[in-house]
Amino acid sequence: MAEGYDTDLRSVQEARRLAVAAREAQRQFASASQAEVDRIGAAMAEAGCAAAERLGRQAQEETGYGVAVHKRLKDEFSTRDVWASIADQQTVGVLRRDDARRLVEIGWPVGVVAALTPSTNPTSTTMYKILISVKARNGIVVAPHPAARGACAEATRVMAEAGQRAGMPAGLVSCMREVTLPGSQELMEHYATDLILATGGPGMVRAAHSAGKPAIGVGPGNVPVWVDRSADIDKAAEDIVNSKAFDSSVICATEQTVVADAPIAAELRRQMEAHGAYWLDPAGREAVSRALFTPDGAIRPNSVGKSPQQLAAIAGITVPGSARILVADLEGVGKDHPLSREKLTTVLGFMVEDGWRPGCERCIQLLRFGGDGHSLVIHARDEEVILAFGLEKPAFRIVVNTWGTFGAIGGTTGVMPSMTLAPGGIGGASVSDNITVTHLLNIKRLAYGTSAPPELAYALAPDVDGAAQSVATRQPESLDADAIAEVVRRVLTELDAKGGGR
Repeated sequence: MAEGYDTDLRSVQEARRLAVAAREAQRQFASASQAEVDRIGAAMAEAGCAAAERLGRQAQEETGYGVAVHKRLKDEFSTRDVWASIADQQTVGVLRRDDARRLVEIGWPVGVVAALTPSTNPTSTTMYKILISVKARNGIVVAPHPAARGACAEATRVMAEAGQRAGMPAGLVSCMREVTLPGSQELMEHYATDLILATGGPGMVRAAHSAGKPAIGVGPGNVPVWVDRSADIDKAAEDIVNSKAFDSSVICATEQTVVADAPIAAELRRQMEAHGAYWLDPAGREAVSRALFTPDGAIRPNSVGKSPQQLAAIAGITVPGSARILVADLEGVGKDHPLSREKLTTVLGFMVEDGWRPGCERCIQLLRFGGDGHSLVIHARDEEVILAFGLEKPAFRIVVNTWGTFGAIGGTTGVMPSMTLAPGGIGGASVSDNITVTHLLNIKRLAYGTSAPPELAYALAPDVDGAAQSVATRQPESLDADAIAEVVRRVLTELDAKGGGR
């Protein structure tokens, strides 16, 4: 008990120390030029990308989640690709001029960002958040998930040392090593923290939004994938299996349940099996369901980011060595059907609906059960169906004919490269975007007067008798004798009306 208590105290003290140091460094960095900021960001991105393989391996070994080589790809994406997407953005000084509106917009940092990172994508999320924070001249303190503290600390060290060699102030970028719940809470609530950027489970996101600071919180997704009768079935099957198998399905935008159009459902299953999908029988489905979730629906941590063979061992069943993902036919959506939830592992649900309208309703049901606002995948060649899904689904990333994993994060689509995917108001977040530097950048507006206030604005307030006064408080630009005489006449007339006489 005493040891745990001491750990909490050390964590709280570390949070305070790092937050204050980041604040001091940020105030110094706030005067950096755009060229200095960009030189530092480029150096950090290059160093992080060069370390991607080592960091990916460390993340996998420390957490036990996913596939090391896939984590390397995410680390490269989160450094090289994320930096490429923001490198040319102006974040310092004058950003835009609108001559017609006589408006000048000026970039200004938020301050110090408290960055909560998950165990599922620890190094990639850490490096991406560092880059978007520093690009906006913010300080950042990373609060990693306890299961990934070593990998996150090493990723932060790589970035910070590269940045400091390029001229970044020491302390601007740091990571907590003594990680406890009280320590993370202290970081979020500390006076030196200006904004919380939280990526993780529902509990973390709720804590971030309850800390009394501006927060961008991003929680789980429950991504449906509709396969329409107009789809290229072989490509859809290959994309779904590859995406679900990627890093053992720990990216929140990974496909969770296939909803197949009835006329092509059997062919889709055959093609998916050809690409490595293994269908569970009813007994296997129940065994895997118990292995993945507690009776109240919570994810069992030992099932996260596991291969089909590892899951089979946990569940006490047998699956072939060739299986890349496990697929379970679902009879419904909701608490009585646990595998209709988000599954952060290589298990995929499968349902059939006849036509895109019933398919649309089923996808909405899946989203509302656990992924409102997050993401959806559609495979189709009928543009009317694609647009209908875009218009009607409560999801802010609807990716078409590509992997859910890489499509939603911006790896294979035109959306902003990001490792934090906000689900908008319906998903409990303040925005609906892929979070990037613009969300960590304040804008000052230099606004010139373009018109005079309305004439009535110059009128005096009513006097104590309730009569409106009509004498303006403004001074005319020039008054001639006639104008003065008119003002005097009006005042005297008003005095007479009140009984004041002359």
